[in-house]
Amino acid sequence: MKKKLTLLWLLVLASAVMALFWYNSWVYLLPTPVPENYKPVAIGSKLLVHGLPETTDKKPRFIHFFNPECPCSRFNIKHFQSLVRAYGNQVDFAVVVMSEKKFTAQQIRDRLNLDLPVIFDTNVASACGVYSTPQAVLISSKDKLFYRGNYNKSRYCTDESTNYAKIALAGLLGNSPDIAFDNAALQSYGCSLPYCKK
Repeated sequence: MKKKLTLLWLLVLASAVMALFWYNSWVYLLPTPVPENYKPVAIGSKLLVHGLPETTDKKPRFIHFFNPECPCSRFNIKHFQSLVRAYGNQVDFAVVVMSEKKFTAQQIRDRLNLDLPVIFDTNVASACGVYSTPQAVLISSKDKLFYRGNYNKSRYCTDESTNYAKIALAGLLGNSPDIAFDNAALQSYGCSLPYCKK
């Protein structure tokens, strides 16, 4: 009888863990709710984004909106690192931290294992039309919004066919302004700002 109860308890525990995993996977497949006070910023708009580091070379800019507490942001780290390695000579990368918790710039650099400018000004998100993390924003060398959206349709950024941020980078650098992105690229997924909640 004791063995049966133990087996039943293990079965219930395993079922609970599987249900929790399924629920979390399902929740992160849902779009992030659009905030009531959201002001959209159209692709092609000229951006006046205060708070970004000054650059002298007028390269395109890639802004990574990151929340260390957001599971989606954590899943995205390796993918973001690969983009910086591939395009770091052609594009100026920066990280905007969107969190209510206090972090130092060095803590963020250590988490990402990258030496990039780290910004804590949440107004950058509003200026770019961002309301979730992780999000990618690509700004042309003429300060026009080229892309704002998701990194990938896959939760772990492993689907090469929906590698939206990489497609946007290649398009901008290859002078292909007419890239058509589907709704999965442009509708926000991930954690709501500024809280890590879903």
